[in-house]
Order: sequence, then structure tokens, then C-alpha cells
Amino acid sequence: MEPITVLIIGVVVFFALVGFVIWAYNSFVVLDNRIKNSLGQINVQLKRRIDLIPNLVETVKGYAKHEKSVFENVTKARTSMISSDGVAGKMKANNALTGALKTLFAVAENYPKLQANENFVNLQNELSETEDKIAYARQFYNDTVLSYNNKVQMFPTNVFARLFGFRAKDSFTINAEEAKKPEVHF
Repeated sequence: MEPITVLIIGVVVFFALVGFVIWAYNSFVVLDNRIKNSLGQINVQLKRRIDLIPNLVETVKGYAKHEKSVFENVTKARTSMISSDGVAGKMKANNALTGALKTLFAVAENYPKLQANENFVNLQNELSETEDKIAYARQFYNDTVLSYNNKVQMFPTNVFARLFGFRAKDSFTINAEEAKKPEVHF
């Protein structure tokens, strides 16, 4: 082979390798930013949920004054949700808040006048819509984390992930209590 041919092949291989490294790094950055964005979207919906809870509690309090422990549990869970940090902390606080809200709605079932109250029904519908948005945001987050983690763990991008300091991330999960099928009574 002529020296010029070897040089051209070497330059092409070098630029192809540099191009691949740039592509790998940029794809990690894009996925990492998507994860941050989707976590931000989850936080927006969790904040909306947190903001709805005091109105819901006050509405139920008007009808169920003797259910003090239920209101305290919802308030504690809401406070925990506000102060939680990181994905794991938010998951734990969210699970506690979900359980407290289930108890609140179970109490509300014992008060037919409350269930007929327009304010309560509107708040319940808003909370339900917010729960749907949270579920969608979690799904998007988990899908993005899956793509990111695949890249971090699969060859050859795993080499560059280690080189550039990209590490696998946690998905949002639910606890066994949330995974149970809800009971519906007619």
C-alpha cells in the first residue's frame, strides 16, 4: 500500500472515531437533559397536587370533624412531599401521600352530603386529572431513563459513559400498596 493511501485511511478512521465519540457524548447529554426535564414535569404536577390538598382537606373537615387523625396524616404526608429531595425521596413521599389520600377519600365515602358537595366533586376531579398527568410524566421519565441506562450499559457507549462520568439513574417505582388493585363499591 502506498503511504498516502495509509495516511488517508488513518485520517478517515481518526475522524470517524472522533465523530463517534462526539455523537456518543452528545447523545448522553440529550438523554440526561430529557431526564432532568421530565423530572421537572413530574415536580410541576406534584406541586399542583400538593396545592390542591389543603382545599380538599378543608372541604372534608367541614363534614367530618371527628376524623382528626386522617387530616393530620394527609398534612404530614403533604409536608413530607414538599420537603423531599431526589428521586428516591420523592418516590417515598409520594407513596405516603397517595396512601393518606386514599384514606381521606375512604372517609369521604361515609358522608353522602360531602360527596354531593360541588366543591368537593370539583376538587376530586382536579386531583384525579393531576394524578393522570403525574402517571404520564412518570411514564415519560421512566422511558427516558430506560433509554439512557441502556446507553450507559451497552457496548460501545458504556466505555464513553464511564469515561465521561455518566452513571445509571433510578426509575420511578411504586410500592406494593400502590400496586394493589383498588376496591370499587357501588
